[in-house]
Amino acid sequence: MKVLAINGSPKPNGNTATMIRAALQPLVDAGVETKVMQVGGYAVRGCVACGRCRQNRNQRCVIETDMINDVIAEMIAADAIIIGTPVYFGDMTAEIKAMIDRSGYVTRPDRLLARKIGAGIVVNRRGGALHTLDSINHFFLISQMIVPGSTYWNMGVAGDPGKVADDAEAMANMKDLGEQILWLLQKTK
Repeated sequence: MKVLAINGSPKPNGNTATMIRAALQPLVDAGVETKVMQVGGYAVRGCVACGRCRQNRNQRCVIETDMINDVIAEMIAADAIIIGTPVYFGDMTAEIKAMIDRSGYVTRPDRLLARKIGAGIVVNRRGGALHTLDSINHFFLISQMIVPGSTYWNMGVAGDPGKVADDAEAMANMKDLGEQILWLLQKTK
């Protein structure tokens, strides 16, 4: 079993990364292979709607100037995918949106993500978390993925770096989310 977590924050050790690590910990403790890929902070091109990925059907986007094809390959290989992002102006980071658009076009024709587990994780300072989480979940659902619930919405509240660790409810929810993903992996494998 393999779980891929994608960090959409430009801060590889910021609040989003803290939440991702907390969600992954129950999986690591159970011996599940985990990998975190850093997408936030890198130059990632948005989809150009060329349609060539649907023509080529080679599990790749034709844009080869960034890391997205590596992310797509890891998504296809994973049994569960976690997408984490801070809230920027009421939504996900531009890098996560570009990754979702491009990977969605590449994977949907052949249902390459169907029946995988997908969980979003969002950190906000004040607002926009539910909208952002909904946006991530829409990607999972249109990809025919399984979206687990937890004790609350998968969001944390923090402004300054490292402060999400003080959000006890969010951290407990991340632990539960990791346990839910583990349970689903065990039931579906």
